[in-house]
Amino acid sequence: MPQVSEKGKAMPASPIRKLVPFSDKAKEKGIHVYHLNIGQPDIPTPEVALQAMKNCHETVIEYTHSAGNLSYRKKLAGYYRRVGIDITEKNILVTTGGSEAISIAFMSTLNPGDEIIIPEPFYANYYSFATICGVTIKTVTSYIEQDFALPPIAEIEKVITPRTRGIVIVNPNNPTGYLYSRQELEQVAALVKKHDLFLYADEVYREFCYDGLKHFSTMQLEGVEQNVILVDSVSKRYSECGLRVGAMISRNEEVMAVALKFGMARLCSPAIGQIIAEASLDTPDSYFKAVNSEYIERRDFMVEALNKMPGVVCPKPKGAFYAVVQLPVDDSDKFARWLLEEFEYERQTVMVAPASGFYSTPGLGRNQVRIAYVLKISELKRAMQVLAKALECYPGRVL
Repeated sequence: MPQVSEKGKAMPASPIRKLVPFSDKAKEKGIHVYHLNIGQPDIPTPEVALQAMKNCHETVIEYTHSAGNLSYRKKLAGYYRRVGIDITEKNILVTTGGSEAISIAFMSTLNPGDEIIIPEPFYANYYSFATICGVTIKTVTSYIEQDFALPPIAEIEKVITPRTRGIVIVNPNNPTGYLYSRQELEQVAALVKKHDLFLYADEVYREFCYDGLKHFSTMQLEGVEQNVILVDSVSKRYSECGLRVGAMISRNEEVMAVALKFGMARLCSPAIGQIIAEASLDTPDSYFKAVNSEYIERRDFMVEALNKMPGVVCPKPKGAFYAVVQLPVDDSDKFARWLLEEFEYERQTVMVAPASGFYSTPGLGRNQVRIAYVLKISELKRAMQVLAKALECYPGRVL
């Protein structure tokens, strides 16, 4: 029988999605599942985007430019200039979601056997992107006791080798919700400059910063203008996860020229998606103010509810809409599956993402889960009640 590829065997399963079959079976039994496992907001998509979708009367849905529609790229460049990032449309490659932006960025700058450094826990799909490119991920650990702040620069520098080509920063962070400060980013920039590395910056949650804190972009760092590659997406900003429109952005002309060749290989990004994404740029500031207020309310409720549960530790996230939570359980993978296979409270259960899949170091995250506070308050309240009951009766509870 023909065999699958070694790369295919090495591809990791998503810790966020691998439990879906168990969730489906629970639903088949009539159990309501509260999805705390995935960053799918229930926030309405902006009206300007929905109207653009309804008013799209294209008679032929054609290929677009491989770099993306010029009108969209020009308007998108204007958005970045408004948030303090001075670029033009020539610095932008429109991609099929942020995921493709990451993949093209890696393929454009990394060779098989190269290494990149990421603070852990980190967005699990980076493992997949690295595997596709034949790249090794090296990690430095951030800790729940420090609210998952950036590890000391000296610790990051220790893992740099002759094969190291870049550092990845996700800000605000998925899965922890940590918001890196300007000072932390300037320390990373100094290290990047010292070792002549790329700085891959995933900033898809830039609009979601709380408690009066402001987002500082890596594209605003001085002295590393040619090193920074920005990854962005409309998915979370406008609650358009299914639109699959993202962007890879850099002032490095050679990198962008190479990236465009990969863009040509996949022809173009979604034509209709770009039309809707372009219209989304007219979303009023009032939309984001309302969304942020909603997420702050959800965050504050959830963090308080979790920390009231015996043995549970939940730092207060400063951005995005995730938290990595420490639970009094023997194994979060077993616990997450048990929730779906064996547990129910009043015909309800919850689905969480085991945090072990967000760590590279064996054993870390074993008693942690990532929770996304993307449900409305009424559902989040019920989900917390169900989780509390589950922790009370879980057979592998650790006292």
